[in-house]
Amino acid sequence: MMLVGSVPGWPAVLTDGPVLLRPYKRGDGKAWSEVRIANQKWLAPWESAPPGPWAEMNSTRAYGYVYQDMKRAARRGESMPFAVCFEDRLVGHINLGNIVRRAFSSAYAGYWIDAQVAGRGVIPTALALAVDHAFGAGGLHRIEVNIRPENVPSRRVVEKLGFREEAYHQRYMHIDGGWRDHLGYALTSEEIAAEGGLLARWRRVRA
Repeated sequence: MMLVGSVPGWPAVLTDGPVLLRPYKRGDGKAWSEVRIANQKWLAPWESAPPGPWAEMNSTRAYGYVYQDMKRAARRGESMPFAVCFEDRLVGHINLGNIVRRAFSSAYAGYWIDAQVAGRGVIPTALALAVDHAFGAGGLHRIEVNIRPENVPSRRVVEKLGFREEAYHQRYMHIDGGWRDHLGYALTSEEIAAEGGLLARWRRVRA
C-alpha cells in the first residue's frame, strides 16, 4: 500500500507478510528507545552517533529530536525514513537518505535491526521493499550502501540481495572513536527490472 504525498514516493507504507515499513509516529518513542538501548552492544560499533552516553542519546526524549529531524528531511524530499516492524513490533530502521534527483536520481540506504530477530530475513525483506519503492514510486535510479568491512551481518544483507561491491572507501566515516574504512555496494534499477524487482529476486534466493 502506498500513501500519496507531495514528495515522490513519500509517505508510504510497504508490506510483505509479517514485515511492515511505515513512517515513524510521534508515539514510537518508547518502543524505539527500548529496542535501541537493549541493542547497544549490537549497534554501537557500527553507527555514527553524537557524543554522549548511549542511554541518553537513545532515550524517549532524544527520540523527539530524532523524529523531528526525520520528519523535516522527509518533507524536503531528502530522505525516506521507515520504521521496520515485524509481527506488529518495531524492530528496526531503514532510511533512504541523501536523496539527489535530476541527473543523479540516487540515495544512500542505511539500516539497523534488533538482534533478537536478526537472521530471520526481516532486514533483507525490508531493504528489498524499500529499494523497489525507491525505483518505482520514488523515481530513483541508484541505491548505494556503505558498510564497514568488519560488519559481516550487514554485508550479508546486501550480498544476499545481489548488490554489487564496487568501491573501498578509506577512512570514510567517523564511527566508534575513529575514521573507519567502508565497502561501497550499489544497485541500479536496470539490474533488477528483468527479475520483477528486488523483492522478487529475494524471494527466489530464499526459496
